[in-house]
Amino acid sequence: MCLHDHTPAVPVAAVPRRGILAGAAALAGISVAGLAAQLGSAPAAKAEGNAANPGYPGRPASPPPLIIEGGTIVDPKTGGVVEDGVLVLEGGKVTAVGSREETRREVAALAGRARIVDASGRWVLPGLIDVHVHANALSDAGAILQGGATSVRSGSSSFYQDVALAALPVWAAGASPRMSPAGLFVSPELGDSLLADPDLAPLASLQGGVTEPTDLAYLTRVNLKRGAQVIKTRANPRAGLAEQDPRELVYGYEQLSAVVKAAGKAGVLCHAYSAEGIDGAVRAGVRSIEHGVFVSEETISRMARRGTYFTPTMDAITSMARSSNPVLAARGEEYTPVIRAAVRAAHEAGVTVVAGTDSFGSDVTPIGTEVRLLAEAGLSPLDALRAATVNAAALLGWSGNAGRLVRGAFADAVIVDSDPLNSASALEQISAVVAQGVLVRNTL
Repeated sequence: MCLHDHTPAVPVAAVPRRGILAGAAALAGISVAGLAAQLGSAPAAKAEGNAANPGYPGRPASPPPLIIEGGTIVDPKTGGVVEDGVLVLEGGKVTAVGSREETRREVAALAGRARIVDASGRWVLPGLIDVHVHANALSDAGAILQGGATSVRSGSSSFYQDVALAALPVWAAGASPRMSPAGLFVSPELGDSLLADPDLAPLASLQGGVTEPTDLAYLTRVNLKRGAQVIKTRANPRAGLAEQDPRELVYGYEQLSAVVKAAGKAGVLCHAYSAEGIDGAVRAGVRSIEHGVFVSEETISRMARRGTYFTPTMDAITSMARSSNPVLAARGEEYTPVIRAAVRAAHEAGVTVVAGTDSFGSDVTPIGTEVRLLAEAGLSPLDALRAATVNAAALLGWSGNAGRLVRGAFADAVIVDSDPLNSASALEQISAVVAQGVLVRNTL
């Protein structure tokens, strides 16, 4: 719901186009060497450059192998399970998964080298995916990981911090979730985010902000040039700011079409609340609708036909009802039954629902909470799980790598205390999180 104003009052130094890792560490107030020390990773071996960053003379370090055994391994795509299963992670990938017999050779080959995690009596899932977060610092990334999301899509950042965070996993496994960065919010008022790149200077002179299609396309291209892999824009104002009316129109069909065209294959996620705003965004060709409270039946049908994804950000919307601000509390009470009905209607119509928390900074809603709320809105536990795994992976273009524990997939996993196929609330009971092969959370 974008509760917060994402433009800081005090500018942060712009992240340089080169040296992204150093920029990310600087934003968090530590050195690259200090980051590696915190994670306990081996020092990078010296080399004459590498594919990950030709300008840096070191090589990324690979975490030691990890074997998770004894738990019930769940496949969200099929709903199938392997009891007393074994998951082998090495070199940042799943190298084996299945029964003890099916994985015995891989396990034997790692004898004495791999760390063993006993998941007996628990359930092992692929790392969860949150498709709407706002992460601006290492502490934000760490909080997201602790909540169980090992892959995320950014909903924008203020100074391209998400682009820098996206570069971290290659160099410092476990420092940040895998991230599809969005860069700056394509919105009329950029505020101090204009200082994120000198190429944005021409936009500072615009009267009324960034509203013309040519200027929207320009801002979109600057984002892509800086490393954005997806573009975030809006149709309506924020619901979480009492002084704004989330049903007013900010960008219409023509403006959103300009953003979609400039974004190309990167795709666009669109913040939208009103029926008019949502419909204009879907007709313009956005990849996903974020929030979408007042989506109409006609637009739901159009989303199903076009393959438009729906990210209802349930917790961000329903939690307004608990606000101390009377305007926000009233909105929360009004919007909660509406968004629940929208989720049910969209799911029944064949629209792909995905899980996104709209977490901002270190104020992170665990992705498991969003999954539970989707189930409470009418999805089955399995469909709610899919919203944070296979469906989300498809949206990010990461099918085959994320969302399932299969050979060759990312070395990301979570261990939960109860059966997620029986109750969606199981994803709120996380015992361990593995990100990029590193055990970043362990309460076993």
